Amino acid sequence: MRQDIFGSAVISGIRLQNRLIRSATHESMAESSGAPSAAHEKLYTSLARSGVGAVITGYAGVQQDGRTNYPGMLMMHHDSLIPAYRKLADAVHRHGTPIILQLAHCGRQTRSAVTGMKTVAPSALKDRFFNEERPQALGEQEIEAIISNFVSAAGRAVSAGFDGVQLHMAHGYLLAEFLSGYTNRRKDRWGGSTENKFRIVAEILRRIHNEQGDFPVLAKINGFDQRPGGMRGEEAVDIARLLEASGCSAIEVSSGTIEEGLSIMRGPKLPVEPILACNFRFKSMPVPLKKVLAPLLPLVMPFPDLIRNYNLEVARAIKKAVSIPVIAVGGIHTMEDISAVLVSGAADFVAMSRPFIIEPDIVRKLREGSQTESRCIACNYCAIMIEEGPLRCWYGKMPGMQAERRGCVGG
Repeated sequence: MRQDIFGSAVISGIRLQNRLIRSATHESMAESSGAPSAAHEKLYTSLARSGVGAVITGYAGVQQDGRTNYPGMLMMHHDSLIPAYRKLADAVHRHGTPIILQLAHCGRQTRSAVTGMKTVAPSALKDRFFNEERPQALGEQEIEAIISNFVSAAGRAVSAGFDGVQLHMAHGYLLAEFLSGYTNRRKDRWGGSTENKFRIVAEILRRIHNEQGDFPVLAKINGFDQRPGGMRGEEAVDIARLLEASGCSAIEVSSGTIEEGLSIMRGPKLPVEPILACNFRFKSMPVPLKKVLAPLLPLVMPFPDLIRNYNLEVARAIKKAVSIPVIAVGGIHTMEDISAVLVSGAADFVAMSRPFIIEPDIVRKLREGSQTESRCIACNYCAIMIEEGPLRCWYGKMPGMQAERRGCVGG
């Protein structure tokens, strides 16, 4: 099976060097225009040199009101950005590695203070994490504009030489908000049945294929979330079938929303220190109040119990339901677990995020046998500290962090 992990594989004409994929990870590295920076090129080429099967970029916004709350988001909303992306794609291709651009709109999971515009969503439901304003429910013309902007962004990716795009339909962002009954309370043709909730995705896929032919379009979906009336495994399987019928090239299976806390990127304990130091809701609080909150946060933001391989059950169900490739992500950081995923047929590929932050060359180490697992301990400091600056591993670099290693857990 080791040969299968590191042997070449194909996703809709995209030839990968192996079955290990760098999952999309926001880097907080983009220029103010949204163009990729020299730091992006350095990071992605280091991943390519290590022999990663494919690089999926951090999410790139398709329009201004869809920018993330975090700084330095990639954008793909204007033709003027194409040359910078072409330079990035060329740099990665020089190492024989495909690069896929993730496209996103953050929906209600952002703030007007960041975008300068009203937040929008399928329905006017406040997000409990951002909790600053009630988003504006999208009208027909606004939905049409969002569809067109996804399609235009995909066209720019083609012009820039990318090997494919991935639609971010997970983690509570706009397309996930349409798919989830918790955030989509609409009574029109964009809500209600699974087919209606999926309509916006179907339109994006149809129009991309009409304009770009067989250009690969992947999707990252939630297999489940913890919201009442939200996404559940059975509906995720139905959505996977709709994706295949709509011409999707591959499905990456993740889970969770930002509103649920760190259920997307799980770990053994809540990273209280960076949350209080850097999160927009806490960082300006007086120090005495932070000291009071520190022991309380883990009580109000509990972690899920399962912190390894936590999306595999749904990934396996989706794999049985579709014939297109399935990519599993979420706490799969050891050679033993990677092999088990592929041998069992739960998925065709394994994606990782945090292992590539601490060790961009982790694929080489696993392939050569110098390591059998990632050094990542899933402290999740990286996920919080991007509010303050570029993506990096913060383990052991902030006061109060314990020095012992706990092994590989997390997503």
